[in-house]
Amino acid sequence: MEFVMKQALGGATKDMGKMLGGDEEKDPDAAKKAEERQEALRQEEEERKAKFARMEAERELYGIKKKEEREAEAQAALEANSEGSLTRPKKAVPPGCGDEAEDDDDSILDTVIKYLPGPLQDMLRK
Repeated sequence: MEFVMKQALGGATKDMGKMLGGDEEKDPDAAKKAEERQEALRQEEEERKAKFARMEAERELYGIKKKEEREAEAQAALEANSEGSLTRPKKAVPPGCGDEAEDDDDSILDTVIKYLPGPLQDMLRK
């Protein structure tokens, strides 16, 4: 079996043990590398937070508003201006409209039949 695998892989014997579920090589510096990686991530996070704090300080210094604040103010101004407008967006169905149940099938059919010529009305009513 090993010979067949060796031939199928083109003579690759180095990784044969790994492929067949054998022991993997242990990296003696793996713990050190992982620790260095964690330290680098921690340092990047601290730099990002410091940059964010500087940006916030500049916003306050120059009176620059965040995007969310600008959008909220624009929406509030739009709603305030459109209170008495006829073109303001509809908020909900007014009370009393559409509350009662209608028999739509019969009323629509009756309406259509009413506008048809006499012979067609007779045919559809039968």
